[in-house]
Amino acid sequence: MLKAPAKFSFLWAIALLLHLASAQTLPAQAGFVQTRGTQFVLNGSPFLFNGFNSYWMMNVASQPSQRYKVSDVFRQAAAAGLSVCRTWAFSDGGYGALQQSPGVYNEPVFQGLDFVISEARKYGIRLILSLSNNYHDFGGRPQYVNWARAADASVNSDDDFYTNAIVKGYYKNHVKKVLTRINTITRIAYKDDPTIMAWELINEPRCQADYSGKTLNNWVQEMASYVKSIDNKHLLEIGLEGFYGDSIPDKKQFNPGYQVGTDFISNNMIKEIDFTTIHAYPDQWLPGKNDYAQMQFVQKWLESHWTDSKTILNKPLVFSEFGKSSKEAGFSINVRDSFLNTIYVNIYNIARNGGAIGGGMVWQLMAEGMQPYFDGYEIVLSQNPSTRSVIAQQSNKMTALAHILTYGENLKGKSHYQLHG
Repeated sequence: MLKAPAKFSFLWAIALLLHLASAQTLPAQAGFVQTRGTQFVLNGSPFLFNGFNSYWMMNVASQPSQRYKVSDVFRQAAAAGLSVCRTWAFSDGGYGALQQSPGVYNEPVFQGLDFVISEARKYGIRLILSLSNNYHDFGGRPQYVNWARAADASVNSDDDFYTNAIVKGYYKNHVKKVLTRINTITRIAYKDDPTIMAWELINEPRCQADYSGKTLNNWVQEMASYVKSIDNKHLLEIGLEGFYGDSIPDKKQFNPGYQVGTDFISNNMIKEIDFTTIHAYPDQWLPGKNDYAQMQFVQKWLESHWTDSKTILNKPLVFSEFGKSSKEAGFSINVRDSFLNTIYVNIYNIARNGGAIGGGMVWQLMAEGMQPYFDGYEIVLSQNPSTRSVIAQQSNKMTALAHILTYGENLKGKSHYQLHG
């Protein structure tokens, strides 16, 4: 790592003091997060963050007796400086679903999502809300296609989710239902609530029928335009893992040996998409490779997508899923902490030296007593002090860097006024 010049060290000290003095007093929900070129901004100032995933929140909060788990995670996350949470705003079909059948909603589950949003607001945490799932977990793409099949629609596979008019109509109805929902606790419509940082079209979309990315591209264009027709205040992203497609064949060398039907470049070129995302699970994507080889892949994955976001797409990047599974051979808390720290260092260095990245979001935080939800990647902050320390250190560095960037922009503005005013 390059040693910081004296000027940067001085600015760092000022920023850290500003952060410590203002951390408890800044109104976290004062405005909507927006983008300006390759930068996230909040009330005109650079917005950097450290974040986390907790997909389960609405599901758990649908049972009032279990809502304390949501509160516990938000409280512990806020104390560790985490300021953005990604979670599900969908649950389709099956027991305890939000959407029990097309257009039929379970009000107690919706009130669970109301609670999640109101608690996030209380703890100064912003939300990225995902609107559907690629997988059958919580219904997702397969459930939509099954509903259409039950309605005698001509569907053959889950990939018809992207092309069948009836299925697309079901999805649009869900989008409208969620975006126009009036929170029963805050009385604020979701589409008007700055607690929500962004909408996500679908978690990890894939399309086996067309590996080029073109089928998904058409769907993203249609659905992104529809979302923006209802809500033009919030940011929008797709939910991509980052796999490259056919638009720039040379980029495929960065894939882990295969394509999944998405195209990071062309999909994110759609103007209604405000920022790019990547996920990385080298333990799943590169089985049999050692920790060093897996980390080398992640570093190249991040660098390639950051470069593309900055130079081709002119949009900021979020590293929205990464983690280390306890089910992997050789796992230890120290191995996980080292993995997270390496990713955090890379994110911070990119943010400091070239911008075009907002932050990273670890998968995933849970509360105590949630063993049925454990997937191997779970982190309970109250039970993992060393991991909490790694996460909190990154939070403090990203917040301080945002202060430095804001301070630098203010100095530039003042100098311009002194020269030309």
